[in-house]
Amino acid sequence: MSTDNTTQGAARTQAPEGVRLAAGDTELTVRPDLGCRIASLRIGGTELLRQGPKYGCFPMVPWCGRLAHGEFRNGGELHHMPLNAAPHAIHGTGRDLRWRTVRTSATEGVFTCDLKDPAAPWPYPGQVTQLVELAEDGGSLTLTMGVEATADSFPAQAGWHPWFLRNLGEGGKDVHLDFGPEWQEERGADHLPTGRRIPPKPGPWDDCFGMPQGVAATLTWPGRLELKIASRAEWAVVYDEQEAAVCVEPQTGPPNGLNTLPRLVTPIDPLEISMTWSWRNLSRGTA
Repeated sequence: MSTDNTTQGAARTQAPEGVRLAAGDTELTVRPDLGCRIASLRIGGTELLRQGPKYGCFPMVPWCGRLAHGEFRNGGELHHMPLNAAPHAIHGTGRDLRWRTVRTSATEGVFTCDLKDPAAPWPYPGQVTQLVELAEDGGSLTLTMGVEATADSFPAQAGWHPWFLRNLGEGGKDVHLDFGPEWQEERGADHLPTGRRIPPKPGPWDDCFGMPQGVAATLTWPGRLELKIASRAEWAVVYDEQEAAVCVEPQTGPPNGLNTLPRLVTPIDPLEISMTWSWRNLSRGTA
């Protein structure tokens, strides 16, 4: 949603690092040292993701969006997360961790992190794995994330928060977003879903939508590029209230879902989510 206030944004001004994947006319950079964020995605030399303090596309894990007052329960245990979007906690702890690179190739990278890490105060042992796969022809990108419990079970969510550029420059028009949710989660004054499902309203949005048949959305930069987002996840947050960027965020549950719609991760039942971006160049009219 609206806040990406990780302290790692400042660190990004240092010398470029990360894992570069490339195929066709597409190249991307993954920063495992900065929360396993996709720091850059360039297609035909054009950057699609916002740069600067709020940039790229980062994994949201082990929760997505706002967590009410930074609190959640697991059975009889009440846990408190840091209020990094006061009065709430937002977007999980995974983006604040240094992930490990397991393996890479020209078009693929596998990265992991431990949830119970001194750098981020999640109370339960667990491991997150992110697989980044660029198609051999450079025409699509698939991200897959898995959350595993290595001891006690715990509620969790997972998803991604991309910052797509509203305008690709060179005098082009702003992006157009097309998607067809079945409902919108009514948003309260505290920016949390009230629990009521309402007919989708026109934007601008900082809102969660239900898509029980799977997330499907299309971003079109007229005359430049069309990008389709597809995921079997049933929820998406859309945030387009900023001038420079548009965010479409597939996720496994709504904001505050650790409290309102908990999905328990156990040692024998991990949480998994996948998302694919596919694109075609409209200036050439080819895929």
